[in-house]
Amino acid sequence: MALLGIDIGGTKLVLAVGDREGTPIASTRSPMSLSGDWHIDLETLVEAARTLLAEAGIGDEEPLERVGVSVPGPADPRDGILLTPPNLPNWQNVPIGAFLEERFGVGVRIENDANAAVLAEASFGAGRGLSDLVYLTMSTGVGGGVISAGRLVRGAFGSAGEPGHLPIESPGLDCACGLSGCLEAYVGGNAWRDRLRGEGGARGRVLELAGGDRAAVTPEHLVAAAREGDAFAREAFGRWLDHLARGIVPIVMLLEPKRIILGTIAVAAGEALCFAPLRARLAGLLWPHQFERLEVVPAALGEELPQRAGLAVALHGVPRTATP
Repeated sequence: MALLGIDIGGTKLVLAVGDREGTPIASTRSPMSLSGDWHIDLETLVEAARTLLAEAGIGDEEPLERVGVSVPGPADPRDGILLTPPNLPNWQNVPIGAFLEERFGVGVRIENDANAAVLAEASFGAGRGLSDLVYLTMSTGVGGGVISAGRLVRGAFGSAGEPGHLPIESPGLDCACGLSGCLEAYVGGNAWRDRLRGEGGARGRVLELAGGDRAAVTPEHLVAAAREGDAFAREAFGRWLDHLARGIVPIVMLLEPKRIILGTIAVAAGEALCFAPLRARLAGLLWPHQFERLEVVPAALGEELPQRAGLAVALHGVPRTATP
């Protein structure tokens, strides 16, 4: 018996075939085909998946057991519907679960990408063996996934676990979500990039690393300059850590996870620049007994995450049409 994992992004599609434990057997990555019609796009996806399954020897003698799909949220996992993904503008209210069940003849489970990521880290990465953990994506925006008492927290309608939109300032900066003061508006990659490119933004070594072109500056340039010891970059990264620490505190107060796993930007910055000073900030913001028991660590899966995410959903996602 085999599993099929699908990771759908705005620009990429990752397919993975795994065994019953979710260990990848074969995988492929390609640009996401966007025709303007989700029916056509999903048929293209299905054909690519069938090709991969055939190449992996999955068929009559070694049948497919289940499909797991990681999608850019928001999504309704119980009904298997992709709702209004901002990076897939022609995919509103797509019944992806029912569509793929009809094509493959097996059960299909879907989760938004942040929930899929926490399931993957819990199953295969930095969260193995833990029943209480939180994962923050820390990339273009700030997504999140929460596992509490061994179960993925989805909330009453499937949209729980959005730490990127906890308010950390009031009044605060406008957020792309339409609210203001959100954590994402301060530490999300896109928001941070826009501030660095604006008037009064990047300077010194950060600007040099971008070739002197302010419009080309990215958070990666700032992290590299901070690692070199550039004063502006160090100060700016310190403010980023201040805001991140403020966002983590309500997560700890509400959920008391054993471990908080940080991805992408934090992983790139590393222990000395990011994790050690972040822990020092948290020590002054949490009760001592909370801080002493809390672990803040980098994500472990790295480039493996997309193929692991879909397989983790196949293993642990909620079955479609399940009752709450």
